[in-house]
Amino acid sequence: MRSMASFSTLKPYSLPFAPIKPTYSSQVGLCNIVKRRSDYQNLVLHNGTQQFLQFGGVKQHRIQRDIVVRSEIVASTAGFSDDSSHALADSQFISRIRGVCFYLATATVAIPLFIAMAIIHPFVLLFDRYRRRAQHFIASLWARFTIWPFYKFEIEGLENLPPNTTPSVYVSNHQSFLDIYTLLTLGRCFKFISKTSIFLYPIIGWAMFLKGVIPLRRMDHRSQLDCLKRCIDLVRKGASVFFFPEGTRSKDGKLGAFKKGAFSVAVKTGVPIVPMTLLGTGKLMPTGKEGIINSGSVKIIIHKPIEGNDAEALCNEARSIIAESLLTHGYGVH
Repeated sequence: MRSMASFSTLKPYSLPFAPIKPTYSSQVGLCNIVKRRSDYQNLVLHNGTQQFLQFGGVKQHRIQRDIVVRSEIVASTAGFSDDSSHALADSQFISRIRGVCFYLATATVAIPLFIAMAIIHPFVLLFDRYRRRAQHFIASLWARFTIWPFYKFEIEGLENLPPNTTPSVYVSNHQSFLDIYTLLTLGRCFKFISKTSIFLYPIIGWAMFLKGVIPLRRMDHRSQLDCLKRCIDLVRKGASVFFFPEGTRSKDGKLGAFKKGAFSVAVKTGVPIVPMTLLGTGKLMPTGKEGIINSGSVKIIIHKPIEGNDAEALCNEARSIIAESLLTHGYGVH
């Protein structure tokens, strides 16, 4: 390596700018020395003469080559990441658009059907006060017309459904807001249980009231007892009821613990329990993301009815049946 003296002999016109005269004083600190050394390296990098290449050309060439290779790798990785993020953003955007269209469709269909429910309601109270089959039929039309453009559903085990005239207690796992829409397509008349706050929603809540949906305040023990008493009374008068024994929608898609309320109703009234497994609704509209609808399909599996005199044993048996079905299809269970 050449000394600094050889560097000082270079002609000024060989540099792209005027050379800096080194002026060192006795009081120059370490920071100034480092600064001048950095200035010198900058001259080497910006000058293309043979002398500078000989002084540090090999090292700088390796550095620049290494930078180029790393830059290409980073650029290619960044491009792949950008493509993936764009695809994900596009998918989420489409799901949001589908969600908006879904709610527009359900509101549009609900308005004329609600008017029909309101018109026939006095006759329903007069001739079919407890089962309300006409109101349930209108609700099933509303569900079918709403979900038809957005997802397909399949029903397995229709032969396991009791006759429509036989009161029963139906139970199922609960994954999504879409569960209600899907279950209304089964062709069986039953009463759902719903939070009291839902009844305040215009059109939808009012239609639920006309249909005879059973209200419940979840954290109110007295309301829970009143709900069970009303279910027992309805079943004894020939109506069927539908329970989600988990009590609420699953947040992670896995089957939760079952409560015994539905099974107590079945034991006290002597009617069968009809377990069902819902597959796919949680992927279409996950809990907490009710503003979107992803693409996909839904399946309902209707299991054979079970009977017994022990509410806890019925609860465990029904949960085992549904859990086994979920595990078979790749879903989780707590």
